[in-house]
Amino acid sequence: IITLAPGKTIADLENLFTLNTKIIRTMPNTPAMVGAGVTAICKNSNVTEEELKFTCSLFESCGLVEVITENLINAVISVSGSSPAYVFMMIEAMADGAVMNGLPRDKAYKFAAQALLGSAKMLLETNMHPGALKDMVCSPGGTTIQAVRTLEKTGFRSSIIEAMDACVEKAKQM
Repeated sequence: IITLAPGKTIADLENLFTLNTKIIRTMPNTPAMVGAGVTAICKNSNVTEEELKFTCSLFESCGLVEVITENLINAVISVSGSSPAYVFMMIEAMADGAVMNGLPRDKAYKFAAQALLGSAKMLLETNMHPGALKDMVCSPGGTTIQAVRTLEKTGFRSSIIEAMDACVEKAKQM
């Protein structure tokens, strides 16, 4: 059994099926639709390493795959399962700000989306800490550090952390 059902633990599923049923729990995200997703996978003790590798290869056709322990699945839901919605909201807000300052909407969406795509790629390929990468953009007395100050003042990071925590709490209740 390969499941994509949030809130249904391996133990829940083991109780529904016969003894020794092989169960793999997954949490993909919607960017898998364009081959750029990430899927977390965990398994019960009945699944062999060969079966796990085969399942991983299936999901790798849609993006990255990470094998995790089931106790981490709710954190995965918040950081990758639900987070495309947060990213889309950020892109929309960035585009609205650019439109407010005269950039045509179609161009604003392209610039915002590419900025996020490129930033994510830079983080993954350099393995640098996100704070160090942020600091590389923030020139002393410049425009970016002023924007970062405003984001901090208005609770940007705290809002994201709180949203992710709310997501985890909801996942636990499912």
